[in-house]
Amino acid sequence: MRKINLWPSKSQWGQFLNVSTKKEKTVFFVFLLLSFLSASFLLINFYFKNTEIKPARAGQYTEGIVGFPRFINPIYADISDVDRDLVEILFSGLMKHNHANDIVPDLVERYEILEQGKVYEFYLKENVFWSDGKSLTADDVIFTIKTIQNPEIKSPLRARWLGIEIEKISEYGIRFILKDSSAVFLENCCLKIIPEHIWKDVSEQNFPLAPYNLKPVSSGPYQFKSLFQDENGNIKSLLMEANAKYFGEGPYLSRISFQFFNNEEGLIKSYEKGEIKGFTSQNFESFKSQDEIYFLSMSRYFALFLNLNPTADGSKILSEKDVRIALNYGTDKQEILARVLENRAKIVDSPILPQIYGFEKPLMIYEFDLEKAKEILDQIGFVADKDNKRTKIIKKEPTFQFKSNLQVGSKGLEVKELQKCLAKDPEIYPQGEITGYFGNKTKQAVINFQEKYKKDILAPFGLELGTGQVKKTTRAKLNEICLKPPEEIIPLKLSLTTVNQPILIAVASLLKTQWQALGIEIEIKTYDISVLEREIIKPRDFEILLFGEVLGAIPDPFSFWHSSQKKDPGLNLGGYENKTIDKLLESARESLDKEIRKENLEEFQNILISDAPAVFLYNPDYLYSVSKEIKGIEIKIITDSSKRFSDIENWYIKTKRVWK
Repeated sequence: MRKINLWPSKSQWGQFLNVSTKKEKTVFFVFLLLSFLSASFLLINFYFKNTEIKPARAGQYTEGIVGFPRFINPIYADISDVDRDLVEILFSGLMKHNHANDIVPDLVERYEILEQGKVYEFYLKENVFWSDGKSLTADDVIFTIKTIQNPEIKSPLRARWLGIEIEKISEYGIRFILKDSSAVFLENCCLKIIPEHIWKDVSEQNFPLAPYNLKPVSSGPYQFKSLFQDENGNIKSLLMEANAKYFGEGPYLSRISFQFFNNEEGLIKSYEKGEIKGFTSQNFESFKSQDEIYFLSMSRYFALFLNLNPTADGSKILSEKDVRIALNYGTDKQEILARVLENRAKIVDSPILPQIYGFEKPLMIYEFDLEKAKEILDQIGFVADKDNKRTKIIKKEPTFQFKSNLQVGSKGLEVKELQKCLAKDPEIYPQGEITGYFGNKTKQAVINFQEKYKKDILAPFGLELGTGQVKKTTRAKLNEICLKPPEEIIPLKLSLTTVNQPILIAVASLLKTQWQALGIEIEIKTYDISVLEREIIKPRDFEILLFGEVLGAIPDPFSFWHSSQKKDPGLNLGGYENKTIDKLLESARESLDKEIRKENLEEFQNILISDAPAVFLYNPDYLYSVSKEIKGIEIKIITDSSKRFSDIENWYIKTKRVWK
């Protein structure tokens, strides 16, 4: 049987165009084009449905920072913002803060909280390596904690780890034993870990001098690559590269470099030249609109801490609760935000920042009311003069009073004081002799005194002439005329101390103006931060302190307001003391129940605000400018400036499509 071909042969296809009409050719090519487009669409649609965009591992980010690194080492980094920034990127901790400011596992696979918060057990991820290829184990964690606890190392973190025992459970297991239950210990565990095999042979004396402080071996998403120093030894730049041994999914950026500047002016010039792609600044005019500006919420607040227990020479004015309340009513926070902070902040009325942590707002808020503030000061005796300067007059009991009956023949101290009193008026006692003996001259002087003040001394007894004897009514008049109670005049004048920084100085100056309208004189004192902490805050040598305090991811105001923290190294700056507050803070710190902690802290804020030991001011936005080419930045809330890098392993520039 003859085979029939249903599909045209190659030669027949060749004759197709020759035998086809023009119309047939047109129809054929249109059909062919539509078929090609349809197939292409189906293929493209299939590709897009079965692939997704993922960050590509490529690109470099450069950031500028004012300041220079000294200790790229978690043991000492807390001293410097620059060091903390670098440590955040290079090192890993048991736990970490994520982009939402929650505390989540980092090096830890799992953890358990036992014995009502007195025991914490952590189990590390296995196959985690240092950047030099060595394994990271429980020994590294134990070594890090014991190094911090060693007083010879002088770590600024030591106070946080005092009294905490650490035990090795296994090669990857660690147990912490606390003296008291703690719901906030996880915050401690965000501490970055250092490698034992690098540091174990470094002596205590050489620890701050070791080269690994600037050329670290680390376990974070990036590892140290190189640094560049100028001819004077100043570090000008530092380069990191992606850590190929990092246990996480990222990082995507191949390299990160930092450039360091003496001042903000140099940083901004470098930014304008395009030499850096990101920076932070308190100067809003420094930011360009073409870059992405992140307004991050930081769990910190600035307040005026009022010293309730001043030093021996300090004023006692602030110990009066009504004065503190008047200061609260007399402070226009909205004006501070508008005139100094360009509205890049939020008003704060509570020390637990309800808007950040989701607490209820305080029951009582001191809304700005100048007239009410004046009225309070009037009521407690601080009266304004014609120049609107307020003073308070306090009358004191005299050190001496006439108490005895005196007559001719009497002698002693009271007679001497009597003669001094009478001698003040030459018409009464022209001789003015001070002998301490009551003779005839003194008797005549007493008669003269009695007759001069006849209405009060003699008239009640129907007498016209003086008797020359000092008895009850004469003594009363002598005490009134000669021994007027001494007066203490207290000017309403206070000193306001703060850090020598432009924004804080501007805030202090505006407060001075606001309180002048209230009739309060203010002297502003400024210090460099190191001097302020050492010479002013540590001995509590101030009246009013304009300063900031930072809360963690788990709010714990214990250190700032518990009475046990009144002295250094505690941070109860004003010396506030309230037994009910102490119990609430202790319960909040110890309870693992979030609802109980919430109730305790809300009650704490209401009592504290009623006592007015501070004037809470504002929570400033943290401004961070990054080139728009950098994607993947999701951070919203941070506990300190270094936490802007909490999700840096997710940052990227380029993307690619991968099969699902």
